[in-house]
Amino acid sequence: MEYRQLGRSGLRVSLHTLGTMNFAGEGFFSMAGSLGPKEAARLVDVAIEGGVNLFDTSNAYTTGRSEEALGAVLKGRSDQLLVGTKVRFPMGKGPNESGLSRFHIIHECEASLKRLQRDRIDVYFLHEWDGLTPIEEIMEALDTLVKQGKVRYTGCSNFSGWHIMKALMAADKHNWQRFCCQQIHYTIEAREAEYELAPIAIDQGVGIQVWSPIAGGLLSGKFRRDQPPPQISRHTAGWGEPPIRDEDRLYRIIDALVKVGEARGVSAAQVALAWLAGRPGVSSLIVGARTEAQLKDNLAAASLTLSAEERKGLDDVSQLPLLYPYWHQCSTAANHMSAADLALLAPHIASRKPRM
Repeated sequence: MEYRQLGRSGLRVSLHTLGTMNFAGEGFFSMAGSLGPKEAARLVDVAIEGGVNLFDTSNAYTTGRSEEALGAVLKGRSDQLLVGTKVRFPMGKGPNESGLSRFHIIHECEASLKRLQRDRIDVYFLHEWDGLTPIEEIMEALDTLVKQGKVRYTGCSNFSGWHIMKALMAADKHNWQRFCCQQIHYTIEAREAEYELAPIAIDQGVGIQVWSPIAGGLLSGKFRRDQPPPQISRHTAGWGEPPIRDEDRLYRIIDALVKVGEARGVSAAQVALAWLAGRPGVSSLIVGARTEAQLKDNLAAASLTLSAEERKGLDDVSQLPLLYPYWHQCSTAANHMSAADLALLAPHIASRKPRM
C-alpha cells in the first residue's frame, strides 16, 4: 500500500480508504448494501491486512448506525487507525438538527464520538455546503473542536471552488484551522472537479479524497453496452448518482477501461482506480465493497501503474471540453501557467498553439 500526505498536512494516509456507508445500512443506504457485524469486521480485517489506515463514515449514514458499527469493529484495535466522519445533514426533525451552525457542528461531533467509541475524530468533514450560516461561525466551530482535542484535522465535502476559498479566507484571517482536504466525487467519467477543485488542491494544499471512485460500480466493467445490468447494484435499485448526461460517452469510457484491463490481466475497476491515483492533487480513494472479493480486487489497484500510452488513451476518451474562462486562458495565457493551472489546462495547451 502506498501512503500519501493528506493535502498539505503532515498526516500520511493510505492511498485507499475503506468506505463504510454500507455498514448496518438500512432504508435508502441499503441500496449500497447492508453488512452485518461479522461481514463488516471481515472487510475491516481485509483492509488492514492490505495496508489501509483510514476509514470513512458519516453521522448521516443510516442516522449514525454506520458510525456505531465501525466503532464496534475498531474498538480495541491500534490507535494508529484513522477515522473520518462528517456533519451537515439532518439527524432529526428539529430546527437545529441539520446544517452547519456552531450548535449543530459541536453537538454532532460529540454524538459521533460516542457512537464511534473514540476520544477524537481524525478527519472531520463538513458533508455539504450551508449557505445560510456565516462562514466565520462554521470555521470557528471547527477550530474550537481542534483546540479541544476532539478533532485532529478538518475537511469539506461537495463544496464548490468559491465555497472552499471563502472558508480558507476566513480561516487565514482569524488564524483558525484550515481544511487539509476535500472529499469529492471524481472519476474518469465525471471529471468536472478538474475545472476548479483539482487546481485548488494543488494551489491551496487542500488534498483530494475521492468518494465513489468507480461510481458505485458503474465503471467496474460489469455495466456494458447492450448487455443486461448486474442484478445486485445500487444503480439498478434507483440510486441516481452520479448523473449520466451522455450514455454513449459513458460506454466509450467503459470500453477503454475494459480494453486496458484485459491487456493487463486486471479488472476495469482497477484501471479506473489507477487512473485516478495518478491525477494531480489526489491523496486517497474511498473504496467500498459488498464482498471480500470486491474489496481485495479494489485494493490490488494500489500496485497498478498505468503506462503513459495507456493513460493518454484513457485521457483522450474522457477529456471534458474547456468552459469559459479556461478556453480563453488556454489560447492567450499558456506561457503564464502555474502547476495548479496546468492540472486542467496542460493537455489542452499541448494540442493548441497559443495566440499570445
